[in-house]
Amino acid sequence: MFIAPYFAFAKKSFLGRSAYRFEHFMSILNTCLQIFIFAGIYIALYNGRSEVDGITISMVSTNFVLSMGLKAVFCVDDYFLPSKVWDGSIANEFLRPVSFRGRMLAENMGNAAFNVIFHFLPALIISAVVIGIYPPENIVMLLLFLLSAILGYGVLWGISFAVQAAAFWAINIWSLSTLKDVFVNVLSGTMIPLWFMPEWLYEALKLTPFPYIYFTPVQIYLGQLSYRQILQQCGIQLVWIWLIYLLGTLLWKKGQKKLVVQGG
Repeated sequence: MFIAPYFAFAKKSFLGRSAYRFEHFMSILNTCLQIFIFAGIYIALYNGRSEVDGITISMVSTNFVLSMGLKAVFCVDDYFLPSKVWDGSIANEFLRPVSFRGRMLAENMGNAAFNVIFHFLPALIISAVVIGIYPPENIVMLLLFLLSAILGYGVLWGISFAVQAAAFWAINIWSLSTLKDVFVNVLSGTMIPLWFMPEWLYEALKLTPFPYIYFTPVQIYLGQLSYRQILQQCGIQLVWIWLIYLLGTLLWKKGQKKLVVQGG
């Protein structure tokens, strides 16, 4: 079957992660600490008030739990492609009978599946017990949240691939990767819930892909969007996936023409 090789890559990636158990405990601890720290900051800022501009502290806590949890799931290695360009092994990848980008996505999805089970769910349970979160509006909204989260992952992965493709032109993409992380963390609602952004800035952010990575799934989970709005938001996520895919394809093809591998 056509998808069999990619399923094998995903399975190999999933099983490979299981070898480092201590790392998993530290990742869960790291995610929980981030959630507790940000939630604690906003609890202090609320100063005993039940809500600010219609946003309750429970909504803020739920945003941090879901956003930080999804961030742990969506962890993408920005140096997968650059490392192969720098050591010249990318030339061997071109000879494989499978798509290199498809292989990357399959391995990342294997990692994501592992993170859901061993990072996200434990962190979600611990955070829910310690600070409390809203339950999903209903089972339909929960399923739509999962769908939107998958689409958000597609947006983030596409951005990461475009950044990685810059390695064909740059000696080191560390600064570009760091800049990408800053934009994603600040403009996607993980560090600052977008409810607190000025209206003009929030409207401007809607013209970028960042709110559709984490904030849109959170809004769906909380039942803040109607079914029509959810359809529109998921449609926008698909559009961004397509546009970023085209950008990544352009950089990938241009990069292959520019690539020069020395040694052997």
